[in-house]
Amino acid sequence: METSHRSLLAKLLAMAVAMFLFAIFVLPPLYDLFCEITGIGGRTGGQYEAVEVKVDTSRQVRVQFVAANNEQMPWEFYPMEHSVMVYPGESRAVNFFAHNTTGEDMIGQAIPSVLPNNAADYFHKTACFCFDNQPLAAGEQAELGLVFILDPDLPDNVNTVTLSYTLFDITDRTGLAIAQQ
Repeated sequence: METSHRSLLAKLLAMAVAMFLFAIFVLPPLYDLFCEITGIGGRTGGQYEAVEVKVDTSRQVRVQFVAANNEQMPWEFYPMEHSVMVYPGESRAVNFFAHNTTGEDMIGQAIPSVLPNNAADYFHKTACFCFDNQPLAAGEQAELGLVFILDPDLPDNVNTVTLSYTLFDITDRTGLAIAQQ
């Protein structure tokens, strides 16, 4: 192979590696920041500090719960109630079930999303298992709690809100042993 061809091939390979590194390490945080700023993707913010809110008893909104595992997550994970009716401004607690069906200790992390997208700003979690890593020993089961409030300013045309969680295996990323949790 000619020297110019080798040089071109080396440059192309270096560029391909750089593109993969950019896609893996730079794009996800940029996407998260973009979604947080714009509200696109139905991402919910962090923990909401509850304040005295007047409950709107003139209407009820159905809140549906969906749970899914990332393809590398072998746990059993589902909402214990598939939907509830709430008054905007009312605090409501629900639970999700998680079961580490493997023979290994693992750590999971749930990532929330809210639909329709315009409802994400009105869905406030005051307590959520998604705020923390969820360590489960081999075969262990747990009820994971969520407490939320739908803001009374939720647009009148929103009658159903869907809260979806995707559960990811982050055992290798944490560098922590379950006993340390």
